[in-house]
Amino acid sequence: MNKRIFGIIFIAVTLVAASFYYINHSKEVYGNDKDSIVKVIKSIKGYKDQKIKILGVKDFNEVRIVGFLGDNSPAYIEFHKNQKGNYIWRHIEAGNKDSFRLFLPLIKGKKFMFMANNHNKIAKIQVNVNGETIEQKFTPFTETVTWVDLPQSDTGDYEFLDYKYYDKDENLIQHKDN
Repeated sequence: MNKRIFGIIFIAVTLVAASFYYINHSKEVYGNDKDSIVKVIKSIKGYKDQKIKILGVKDFNEVRIVGFLGDNSPAYIEFHKNQKGNYIWRHIEAGNKDSFRLFLPLIKGKKFMFMANNHNKIAKIQVNVNGETIEQKFTPFTETVTWVDLPQSDTGDYEFLDYKYYDKDENLIQHKDN
């Protein structure tokens, strides 16, 4: 009789433990939709108390790049799709309270992204990438994510030089050589 009671108790404890394990592991948050992306970002050290606003989600095969504002500062987070089809975060990067920022996500050098918040005065940028001048226009004072194709590179390396920033009246705001 004691063996039977012990067996029932053992099975009950095992089922309860398995249930707790399943509940705790099934609550993992992935970057599968905008709500879960915000939860993932807020789970990362330094972002917990920030106001997060998703500006754009772009998928590149198994990689998802999400441009967002963290306390109104441009940032992005990179996710990779796992075998179950869920997006796991791998990298996050933010500006230093900038209103405008260029990012080069880790997507094998195919594109770079510009992000701006609603305080951005820049209407146009020109930047030299591997000897080719790239020009991109923006709507000032508008929260945006803009993707731009990178020029071909035989080595996969990119050199960004001679940044020129212009306002809506085509006045040069800033010029950086590197």
